[in-house]
Amino acid sequence: MRRREFIAFLSSAPWVVRTARAEPKKTPRIGFLNLAPASAWTSQVEAFRAGLRDLGYVEGKNILIEFRWAATVDQMRDLAAELVAMKVDVIVAPASTQVEPARQVTKTIPIVFAQHADPVGVGHVASLARPGGNITGVSMVLTELAAKSLELLNEVLPHATRFAVLRNPTTPSHVRVVEEIGRAATSLGLQLLMLPVQTVQDFDGVFSAMTRERVDGFVVPSSPLTNVHPAPLAHLQLKHRLPGIFGNRVNVLAGGLMSYGANFNMMYRHAATYIDKLLRGAKAADLPVEQMSKYDLVINLKTAQVLGLRMPEALLVRADELIE
Repeated sequence: MRRREFIAFLSSAPWVVRTARAEPKKTPRIGFLNLAPASAWTSQVEAFRAGLRDLGYVEGKNILIEFRWAATVDQMRDLAAELVAMKVDVIVAPASTQVEPARQVTKTIPIVFAQHADPVGVGHVASLARPGGNITGVSMVLTELAAKSLELLNEVLPHATRFAVLRNPTTPSHVRVVEEIGRAATSLGLQLLMLPVQTVQDFDGVFSAMTRERVDGFVVPSSPLTNVHPAPLAHLQLKHRLPGIFGNRVNVLAGGLMSYGANFNMMYRHAATYIDKLLRGAKAADLPVEQMSKYDLVINLKTAQVLGLRMPEALLVRADELIE
């Protein structure tokens, strides 16, 4: 066989491996679903971006983030569907309020949470060790935190007998939070008044109800609504002279009396590690949920003074941060 014929034969053979032209690498796209206003989440978003940078991802360069900010909880499902239609690689849905609508519109795109209160209890994962579906991330134990918050407020008000709990009906994890805080109240011999707070417009009515019902203080378990509107809550607390404890430090920075909860910035930064693993081929079903083990007690001494409260020395010593 002549050389030219041999080359032609090789090039037509079915078993010859041809070198494919390299395809341009697709830039990963992350969907980020949350409750407006975006300005209320600046520190958490920056912490998330910092976590991505630690892993070599720079927004706009080798990763894209599509933000969707819902004006109401009811709008979240449509925005989650919009992200699915864009075929994002991962959806970041910080807490149970955001995870639920995202879960309803996709069973295949991985969903990562950054501050979920009770992923097993609300059925978003099968277990912490083996989530089993397309959802995983970083969580906190809000049920226990809320119960502990009641105990801490009771230390500040040892003679109090009646407390209110501001529960959010649109926050799935609050169902079990209410149960747990109820058990804590029973063991402490306290009465509880459960007050639903679904929108910022409910705040005035809730504080009027607490004043009318003569409660001694109130507990606000963490929820997206109360996290993004700390200022009006702090203002109403001072106006009605009612001591309260919150689940987020931002509420204390705004003028609230106390908070007991996780460091959200740390959680968002760590959530970026899940993005990296998923983009490298890991399955959400196999990535264990990581639970925060440290929770901070923050006290606003200026607010305590305005409310005429003398904070117990033992509580001040245990505080992780005192704001003066």
